[in-house]
Amino acid sequence: MGQTLADAGAVFLQAGFRLVRRNRGMSSATAPTHAARLRPIAIEHLIVLASLYWVLSANSLFFEAALEGRSWTEGATWGFLAALALGLFGLHVLLLSLVAYRRTIKPVLSLLLISAAAGSWFMQSYGIYLDPTMVRNVLRTDVAEARELWSGALLIHLLIYAGLPLLLLHKVQIAPQGWRRALLGRVALIGATLLLLLAVLMAIFQPLASLMRNHKDMRYLATPANLLWSTGSVLASESRGTLQPRQPLDPEARLAATTHQRPRVLVLVVGETARAVNWGLSGYARQTTPELSRLPVLNMAQVTSCGTNTEVSVPCLFAPVGRRDYDEARIRGSDSLLHLLAQAGVTVHWRDNQSGCKGVCDGLPQDSVGALNPPGLCAEGRCLDEGLLTGLDARLAQATGTQVWVLHMLGTHGPSYFRRYPPAYARFQPACQSDDLRLCTREEIVNAYDNALLYTDHVLASLIGTLQAHAGRVDSFMLYVSDHGESLGEKGLYLHGMPYAIAPDEQTRVPMTLWWSQGWAAQGGLDPACLRQRAAAPAQHDHVFHTVLGLLDVQSKVYDAAWDLGAGCHSQRATALVPAQP
Repeated sequence: MGQTLADAGAVFLQAGFRLVRRNRGMSSATAPTHAARLRPIAIEHLIVLASLYWVLSANSLFFEAALEGRSWTEGATWGFLAALALGLFGLHVLLLSLVAYRRTIKPVLSLLLISAAAGSWFMQSYGIYLDPTMVRNVLRTDVAEARELWSGALLIHLLIYAGLPLLLLHKVQIAPQGWRRALLGRVALIGATLLLLLAVLMAIFQPLASLMRNHKDMRYLATPANLLWSTGSVLASESRGTLQPRQPLDPEARLAATTHQRPRVLVLVVGETARAVNWGLSGYARQTTPELSRLPVLNMAQVTSCGTNTEVSVPCLFAPVGRRDYDEARIRGSDSLLHLLAQAGVTVHWRDNQSGCKGVCDGLPQDSVGALNPPGLCAEGRCLDEGLLTGLDARLAQATGTQVWVLHMLGTHGPSYFRRYPPAYARFQPACQSDDLRLCTREEIVNAYDNALLYTDHVLASLIGTLQAHAGRVDSFMLYVSDHGESLGEKGLYLHGMPYAIAPDEQTRVPMTLWWSQGWAAQGGLDPACLRQRAAAPAQHDHVFHTVLGLLDVQSKVYDAAWDLGAGCHSQRATALVPAQP
């Protein structure tokens, strides 16, 4: 069905050319080629044509989702399809009528033609939804990440479904209108559209209401209405955020008085796109964590992420509430765990090898692997994750007091899994060597992904080795957790970013691995057996915030012992860790 609608969209392009030619009263053989000689067309006609084109060319996934489970042998199915198509057509006419005027019609349509063509391609190729979170990801992606998503197939799709309509749009001339006639025409169009939408609602209200209630995220498949709504939602949210300063979590937070004489360093490693089902320590059939398996680490095999993409998961990971009471505006409008720690007297530093800290390290010391440019680890705007360990020996040798270092990995970020590891870790073969996953078999994709996990394992083991080498002077703790998972072809889905309510486990189940030095356990009275028993139970991203506060002996009114993985596992403390009084 999807290909049929796409073909219909291409046919409609040809009909559009013929319509413009007939508008001048000419045959195709005598039609002039110069744009200035074409007869002008009314804005309302252009709005109708564009809306009809998008219904036919960019919404195959919307119709497939809406008609899932219905029989094509029943007349009701065809009637429902026709009503949905009319409703989608009317929706786009209405939206365009509100934003498209003589001076804005061509820029608006040009932008929407390109965005709709690109959006429909990514939705069809990877099974994503263009909701506000995904649009925010797009707006905040970096050049290197965007470059990896380009492919020949995408270019061809854009040339057909955006290039040809843009050519037609360029040739069309807008008929001049006085303001009265323009107003009357617009009012008439909006009125007729509202009547059409009302008729559609009356005809299919019951099945449509049931569909929208049970599949709320389906509205993010309606293109380009999804782009208009999601972009507007993101811009409105961003504007509100810039007008209000971040709210502090607890101005009275402080480090508890202790007898620690040695420096303490907690390294929080935020992984990227590692999924639990492929994590060797969690029982994967392949050993993708051979180096960690030889170290005294504590693996947590049942961890759920806060989101399915970095834009949601990272701010949520560093927030006191997280997924259990998720409030995006509250999370983005408040300080993060790192700000709280800095205020309490902890030295904080963020090192990035991806697309930034998503606001959780704003105003705090930070650097990036790309700026450090470690020899032999960076190429084509991307660096391997070993660059995160640059200068680690020197930093540990000079460490004083209590410090938290955050390492934000590139990890197994797709679709270019083969670029995430050096040749020495290309163990599983054949591995996909293309940025376009459609050119590879699922086996090749999984092999490349697992190779990238092998390299993540090596980076974490190297980090632990360096921390262990300084254990005679510095007490250290490492907590690794991935921000979200990844789909590798299950149910036709690839990459990540599905709406959380319908996201598969592959995108929400993530690995978490802990390690600590003997000095850390001795000074903090940490009972390893107790913590290992706790690790057998399910955990969430929500635990990270309070676990870090507990490990560092930070007293704060936002601390919740119920969400501290180490609560009850400290046999002794110089000062009991209790929430500070508000």
